[in-house]
Amino acid sequence: MVDDSAQNPTLFEEINQLQKNISATAIPPGLEEKVSQMLVRLNRMAKLGGYTDEYEKIAHYIDWITSLPWLKKSEDILDLDRAKEMMDKNHYGMPDVKEKILEFMATLKLTQTEKKLSHAPILCLVGLVGTGKTTFGYSIAEAMARKFSRVPFGGMGSALDLRGQSRLHPDNEPGQIIKALKRAQTNNPVILLDEIDRVSENARADIMGVLVELLDPEQNEFFTDHYLDYPFDLSDVLFIATCNNTTNISTAVLDRMEILQMPSYSDEEKIVIGKDYILPRALKEAGLTSDNLTIDQSLWSKIARPLGFDPGMRSLERTIDGLCRKIAKLVVEGKGQHFNITQDNVKQFLPIW
Repeated sequence: MVDDSAQNPTLFEEINQLQKNISATAIPPGLEEKVSQMLVRLNRMAKLGGYTDEYEKIAHYIDWITSLPWLKKSEDILDLDRAKEMMDKNHYGMPDVKEKILEFMATLKLTQTEKKLSHAPILCLVGLVGTGKTTFGYSIAEAMARKFSRVPFGGMGSALDLRGQSRLHPDNEPGQIIKALKRAQTNNPVILLDEIDRVSENARADIMGVLVELLDPEQNEFFTDHYLDYPFDLSDVLFIATCNNTTNISTAVLDRMEILQMPSYSDEEKIVIGKDYILPRALKEAGLTSDNLTIDQSLWSKIARPLGFDPGMRSLERTIDGLCRKIAKLVVEGKGQHFNITQDNVKQFLPIW
């Protein structure tokens, strides 16, 4: 127990709170013993020397340990019809990607009573900018009722960004994988490894080495972050990777993933996505409803390709978002409540034509 007669009661209040956090957190027995010993050191420091840098480091470490979902798991919803409906709601087309997810969910459902569930496939969505790679990760998490976290790889300059800095280092902190788990607050989230081909050239080999460990079911059960210095079981995490192309990804990493190509969208597909997916969202974000705007069917071919071919949806999203903002301005100015865009007035709303 903490000695309340000590000179600095604030420190002992903090230590008592750390003890409560440890008791309230389900953590592995070996780690619990380790942090309990650290708590004894904190108590001794508070009695002898008060607040020090070492005290702060130990307290910060215990805060991290007690904030992680070591044994906390979310319950999967493995209803294939529901999952297909939700993926279709968010994404048009992509039958191969959706089929892979449904196959994994079916396998998970059949093996969920086993002591060790079958390992999830590591999907790598490959495609040009704007083809829906990143947003599909959100849909997969929603379809399975799992938490979602994204780890951006664009410009990543060190493998330590993934694995964390040792507590002996002055700028010590956990890596992006542990931070993603803290955000998710479950140990079986969907973690999106976004743009794994866009890491710094100088650090590429080291980062690919860490990726091999992350994605290998024989290794990720004992993934050790340098800051935590204790293995975290990642075997229940569903990893989804994205990249523009596979040229800069090592063979060892590619060997541990299932590559799914995200094809460029045709004009016909863009029209469907624009009408049924992007426009309703853009209207809602602009504070409008479908009663405020209608667009002649004949215009959609021009809206889908205003300035030439674009393999993704970014240009189409910008076009429709700008159109809705213009309508919102007209409504606020009192110039009308409903606007119909036709061949005759389209240049008033989309002057780039």
